[in-house]
Amino acid sequence: MHIKALGYGVLASALFLSAGSSFAAQSDTGAKQDMRNAGTDTKDAAKSTGRGVKKGTKKAYHGTKKGTKKAVHATGHGLKKVGNKMEGKSDTTTPQ
Repeated sequence: MHIKALGYGVLASALFLSAGSSFAAQSDTGAKQDMRNAGTDTKDAAKSTGRGVKKGTKKAYHGTKKGTKKAVHATGHGLKKVGNKMEGKSDTTTPQ
């Protein structure tokens, strides 16, 4: 008999607590919750924008680095070509 009474007490407590929590959830669906949602959405948008900027910056950095290396190598190659063409020619052989 005591077990039955304990069971009814637990059941009544569970119903009371669930009714109270659903009432609290319903009262937060107004402007206050809308403001919270707007704040969260703004925060998420800022994070997303930050990630996009970071990705774009990295891409630009690596592209610039690659282009600079390519230019340095091309310049070095061009200087070697000019050096090979100028080999054997000197300014001292020109008439004065």
